[in-house]
Amino acid sequence: YLRGAGVVRRVPQPPARAPRLGDRRPLQLRDDGGAGRRVGVLGAKALALSLMVDTSILTLDLRDNWLQGEGAAAIAEMLKENCYVSAVDLSDNKLGVEGAKAFSAMLLENTTIVSLQLSGNEFDDRAAKYLADAITANSKVEILDLSYNVFGDKAGEILGMAIAENVGLKELKISWNHFCSQGAAALAKGLGANIFLKVLDVSYNGFGNSGAAALGEALKANNVLEELNVRWDRLWSCCTSAAVGKARSSHLDLLPAGGGGCMTRNPMQSEGCCGVLKALQANPGTGMENLDLPDIPVNQELAELCDAVRILLPNLLLRHGGNIKLQRKSQSKVKLQTQPQVVGNSQKAVA
Repeated sequence: YLRGAGVVRRVPQPPARAPRLGDRRPLQLRDDGGAGRRVGVLGAKALALSLMVDTSILTLDLRDNWLQGEGAAAIAEMLKENCYVSAVDLSDNKLGVEGAKAFSAMLLENTTIVSLQLSGNEFDDRAAKYLADAITANSKVEILDLSYNVFGDKAGEILGMAIAENVGLKELKISWNHFCSQGAAALAKGLGANIFLKVLDVSYNGFGNSGAAALGEALKANNVLEELNVRWDRLWSCCTSAAVGKARSSHLDLLPAGGGGCMTRNPMQSEGCCGVLKALQANPGTGMENLDLPDIPVNQELAELCDAVRILLPNLLLRHGGNIKLQRKSQSKVKLQTQPQVVGNSQKAVA
C-alpha cells in the first residue's frame, strides 16, 4: 500500500497497517471519530494495488472514506483477483450508480465474499438494475446490507425478482429506503418465492396496507424465514393481523437482533395488538418464537389475550407495554410485565 501510494502520488491518511506474515486480522481504514473521507479515490487505487496479491487480509473495512464510484471500481477490480477477502464493508462511500455497476461486475466473478456491507451509498433505481443482476447470479454472498439508500418502487420490483431467484443469501438488510406500496408488494412477492433467506430487515420503509397484505401472502408461502423486521412501515392493525395469521415458518422470529421488535412504531394500538394475538390463536400451528409489541397501552382485553396466548403457545416470548394500574388489579390473574421483561413460559425468557 505504501509503495502503491507513490505510484499514484498520494500519501495515505491514515497509513495502512503493514500485515505481518500469517496475520489474519481485519484491515480497517475507517475513521471512528467521524471525520471520514481519509482514503479517497487515489488512496483506494493505492490500496487496491497492494491487496491484488495479498493473502493475509480476510476482512476489509473501508466504511466512510469517500471512495466514490471511481475508488469503488478500483477496489472491485482488486476483488476480482483476490480470493482471500471474504468480508467487505464499503458503507457510506458515495458509490452511486458507477460503484453499483463496478461491484455488480465483480460479484459475477468473485466466489469468496460472503458478507458485503453497502449501506448509505446513494443507490437509486438505476443502481438497482446492476445490483439485481449480481443478486440473481451470485450464490456465495450470504449477508448483504443495502440499507440507507434511495431505492424507490421501481427498485422494489427489480430487487424483488432478484430475491426470488437468489439461492445464496441468508440475511438481507434493505431498511431506510423508499419502498412504498407498489415496491413493497414486489419485494414481498420475491420473499415468498425465496427458500433460502432467513433474516430480512425492511424497516423504515412505507409498506402501507398493500405492502402488508403482500407480506402476509409471502409469509403464507414461506416456511424458511426466521427473522423479519417491519417496524416503522406504516402497517395498520388489520394487515398486520393477516400477515401474522398466515405465517407458516416454523421458526419465524419477530424480534430482530438489537432488541427492537419488528412491529414497533406502526400505527396500531391496543386494538391492533389484540388482532395480532387473535390471529395467533387462530393459527396454533405457528412456530413463531418472539413477538414484540412495546409502547402499547395494556387494557383488560389485551391482558386476557396475552394470558391465553401464553397458555396456547408456551414457547412464545411475548413482549409488550404495560399499564401499572391494571397490573396491580390483575396480578392474581395474569402477570403483566413492562418492557423489557418477557411474558411467556419459554426457557429463553429473561427478566
